[in-house]
Amino acid sequence: MLQMIQQWFLEPLQYEFMVKAILVSAFIGIVCSVLSCYMTLKGWALMGDAVSHSVMPGVVLAYILNIPFAIGAFVFGVGSVLAIGFIQAKTRIKEDTVIGLVFTGFFALGLVLISKTPSNVDLMHILFGNVLGIPNAEIVQTVLIGAIALITILILRKDLLLFCFDPTHAQSIGLNITALYYILLTLLSLTIVVALQAVGVVLVVALLVTPGATAYLLSDRFNHMMVISVICGICSCVLGTFISFHLDASTGGCIVLVQTLLFMLTMILAPKHGLLARMWHRPILSGE
Repeated sequence: MLQMIQQWFLEPLQYEFMVKAILVSAFIGIVCSVLSCYMTLKGWALMGDAVSHSVMPGVVLAYILNIPFAIGAFVFGVGSVLAIGFIQAKTRIKEDTVIGLVFTGFFALGLVLISKTPSNVDLMHILFGNVLGIPNAEIVQTVLIGAIALITILILRKDLLLFCFDPTHAQSIGLNITALYYILLTLLSLTIVVALQAVGVVLVVALLVTPGATAYLLSDRFNHMMVISVICGICSCVLGTFISFHLDASTGGCIVLVQTLLFMLTMILAPKHGLLARMWHRPILSGE
């Protein structure tokens, strides 16, 4: 049995493309998991979904103009953020409605561009990622962009934490919450660009939400939550890549399924906030 498990893990490592995919997936897992903690505290799952879908026309235009996909994705990611902020500031429409309007409009534009572009643009790779076939040039881009995002979060970690946890208090002590709002959204755009190679436009929001949500059920301290989130992100990205190799299935889909399964197990078994723990303590509380 042990030999079978060992063979299961060692077989993919015989191929160079799998080694690169595993390393890139692990790095992407780190970047997304760190930001995921802030996204969870801020309650920005819908915002992450909006920005991830909004980058699609940027990817297609980058292909048409023969420039790196990361440039097009980042421009349209930031553009969607600015559009959401502008519409919300200038109208009486609520934020969730504005987000829905912007991301569906941008996503539809991307689909139209794909349908009208006489090229070999692979819609499946844009939608669901292609980390197994990532070229070296895009690996360098992914690492550089991810490093910029991580360094920025490290420098501003305390300000961003206070902004996510209590923006009113952050403003009262002199922090520029408007600047922090756009910085966090810019970091979101950068992280989405990093994750596109692994899971694509459709599934990227899972990498931005699930690790932080899982860690949130396991710890009440932010530093511990961050460590748990990163561990969950790395393990799910690496394990999902291994599984995709053996099943010959979508890598992005396998990564997200592993993350979802990990969250479901945590939701049930978490020692303090899990469903079983709550059921166990309920009779004691009612008895008191």
